[in-house]
Amino acid sequence: MVERLAAPLDLTYMALADPTRRAILQRLRTAEARVTEIAAPLPMSLAAVSKHIAVLERAGLLRREIRGREHYLSANPQPLTEAERWISEYTGFWERRADALADHLEQRIEERRAP
Repeated sequence: MVERLAAPLDLTYMALADPTRRAILQRLRTAEARVTEIAAPLPMSLAAVSKHIAVLERAGLLRREIRGREHYLSANPQPLTEAERWISEYTGFWERRADALADHLEQRIEERRAP
C-alpha cells in the first residue's frame, strides 16, 4: 500500500476539523502559553492534549519555543491564508451558480406570465 504525503492544505483542514484543536488555537490568538496552561482547562489528560498539539504543529499552525524545561506555544496563522484562499475561490463559484439559478427561475416565471 502506498502512503501519500498530505498536502499542507490537507493538514490545515485536518487540524481545524477537531473542536479541541480549534479551542487551542483560540487560546493562543492573543498570547503565547505554556503547554500546561493550555491543557489545564481542557477535560482530558496532558498526553491527549499533547497529541492535539502535535497535529497543530504538523500543520504549521503552532510554533514551539523551549525555554529551560518549559515549552511555550504560539499561533502561526500563515497556513490559514491558503485555506482561506481555497474557500474564497469556491465561495465565488457557488455564488455565481446560485445567481445563474435565480436568473433562470426568474426567466421561467416571466415566460409563464406572458400570454
